[in-house]
Amino acid sequence: QVQLVESGGGLVQAGGSLRLSCAASGRTFGSYTVGWFRQAPGKEREFVAAISWSGGGTSYADAVKGRFTISRDNTKNTVYLQMNNLEPEDTAVYACAAAYYTSPHYTSPQPYTYWGQGTQVTVSS
Repeated sequence: QVQLVESGGGLVQAGGSLRLSCAASGRTFGSYTVGWFRQAPGKEREFVAAISWSGGGTSYADAVKGRFTISRDNTKNTVYLQMNNLEPEDTAVYACAAAYYTSPHYTSPQPYTYWGQGTQVTVSS
């Protein structure tokens, strides 16, 4: 089992930055692709970014490309999502998820087995 806990969400004005953290426990994080997804009220869950087990492969949704950066530190069992130049449209609950040996370029939540509870990000205009 893998337990995931997100942190770092909050309220920020448009143009501001936040860094989300996804901390894993229960077993090694190194074999898992980790993705970030977000869901706003009344909308479907949306892929945001993902990073491979090695850290060498990343992917981003077009809506966040150039503004968000995903990274991981396997020695700390933590994945980060640096979010810059935030927009009101980024407002959502952000959740991290882990998938065992899955390509980070696959944007469906289907391969992701373990999910965190999410952290709220609110961007005011």
